[in-house]
Amino acid sequence: LRYDFRSLFLNSSTIEKTIFCAVIVNLVFFRVFRTYSNVLRFSSFVDIMRIFVSLSVSYALLMGKSVLAESSLTFKLLPVSVLFMSYIISFAMMVSSRVVVKTIFDVLNFDGRHSANVFIYGAKEAGVNIAKSLRVNLHNHYRLRGFIADEPELINKVMMGVRVFPNDDTLIDNLIDRRVQVVIISPAKMEELKQSDMIDRMLAHNIKLMTAPPLSDWSGQALNRPLLKEIQIEDLLQRNPIEIDIHKVASHLEGKRVLITGAAGSIGSEIMRQVASFNPYKLILVDQAETPLHDIRLELQEHWRDIDAETIIADISNVTRMEALFKEHKPQYIFHAAAYKHVPMMEDNVSESIQINVFGTCTLADLAVKYGAEKFVMISTDKAVNPTNVMGCSKRICEIYVQSLAKKLQKAGGRSTQFITTRFGNVLGSNGSVIPRFRDQIQRGGPVTVTHPDIIRYFMTIPEACRLVLEAGSMGNGGEIYIFDMGKPVRIVDLAKRMISLSGRADVKIEFTGLRHGEKLYEELLNVKELTKPTYHEKIMIANVREYDYDEVNERIRRLIDVSYTYDQMKIVAAMKDIVPEFVSKNSCFEALDKKP
Repeated sequence: LRYDFRSLFLNSSTIEKTIFCAVIVNLVFFRVFRTYSNVLRFSSFVDIMRIFVSLSVSYALLMGKSVLAESSLTFKLLPVSVLFMSYIISFAMMVSSRVVVKTIFDVLNFDGRHSANVFIYGAKEAGVNIAKSLRVNLHNHYRLRGFIADEPELINKVMMGVRVFPNDDTLIDNLIDRRVQVVIISPAKMEELKQSDMIDRMLAHNIKLMTAPPLSDWSGQALNRPLLKEIQIEDLLQRNPIEIDIHKVASHLEGKRVLITGAAGSIGSEIMRQVASFNPYKLILVDQAETPLHDIRLELQEHWRDIDAETIIADISNVTRMEALFKEHKPQYIFHAAAYKHVPMMEDNVSESIQINVFGTCTLADLAVKYGAEKFVMISTDKAVNPTNVMGCSKRICEIYVQSLAKKLQKAGGRSTQFITTRFGNVLGSNGSVIPRFRDQIQRGGPVTVTHPDIIRYFMTIPEACRLVLEAGSMGNGGEIYIFDMGKPVRIVDLAKRMISLSGRADVKIEFTGLRHGEKLYEELLNVKELTKPTYHEKIMIANVREYDYDEVNERIRRLIDVSYTYDQMKIVAAMKDIVPEFVSKNSCFEALDKKP
């Protein structure tokens, strides 16, 4: 090219020497930088950089040799200009060959008939990495048609060959025009998504929402495997992330013997996972459900093999068994999550509600004092406030007993067990809760059953609730009832509608079945007469509740427990109402006990 091909016939020896040197030097540096080792159809910028560095080093040496050989009469190379042209052409051909192979492979393997047009919400690092993952993993069958951005400097720019669209009133029109079936939400944009109306706008037009794990969770092979998952209703809970004082919680749990009752349940198992991360000396996990507890044992062996953990099948109302457990393990920190929790079930099984929820709690609390436990954290419920059902009242009686015992110990002075109560509403996705039930009904084609069109509930995710339980446990001094900021209440019918939309099923109907026994439309986190005091954590408040005398409470509760073994439901509930006067039954046969003569 440099000499219009005339040099081929004038000085072939110089050309031969140059070719020989160029081949040898390039082979050496191709070997050093392994430019040949990548799979061509998965070529990336990293591979281009390897080629660039390898050729740059090789031709720099050749050009240096060419300059030094000018004075030599025996071993001359072609001029620097020729070598530079060779360098440029070699780089262009090596890169273009990879681009061509990659393009041909993509075209041959891309099934346009079964592909979905995709927009990605988020045009920065996390969103771009998702786009790269789609390009590499052809089995996803997603075709990138655009990005959505909030940042003005990115709007209408072109990234990875597609345009960046604004997140404004024109967004839905742009999605419809480009026949977009799926919008992938960058993990960096999830919080902004919760606070906007984008979810409802997209679901109203049958646009599917998906997301990917946070960038920090991606492994080194993340781009070579599918990362996408459908957005679940739990992901859309409109609440700012809850932060806790990790160091303070760790200082309370590290190196301690920790007992968790109800350890196989939704709350108990999540408390176990979070406590395990704080390096306890020992975990004592108690539950009467054999199979779920076995699953917890397998999880411990897989993820926390180094932690000394005991999985114990036991009933917390078995005094002899609990006494032996405390005597052997002497727990220092107790999280009491074991309880019967389903409202309609407890309306029909009053005696078991007292024997497990009340008697079990009293047994554990007494043993905690006897064996010198440092802290006892009891998990309560918003249904304990102005209870309208047996389950809620049983938890309120537990609160009364634990708080009165704490006050008695404080008056006695000296070092004693600190009793803490935490009160919160429903948790999304817990065993037997509304979310799994709705999800199952939607998969079966409906109908989705909602008890009442106006029923509302407070919701929190399981990890959020457990983080606040740990935080409250670390801040309590004894006798407090902590309530959590549950955010805004959610209409259950709206929850059902959103879950149906997320599923993509347009044929699923909602059916109203009427309030169940003991169920009320509105849950309360505080009694009307109660006030709250703030703590250093904005999401945790202390309920200023009525105080009870321990000796009086203890006597009345023991009588209630004795009555529970008669299995006379009316008699048991009457004794419960005597302890908790604000317990007024609703939609239940026990309403007869509230009627004035």
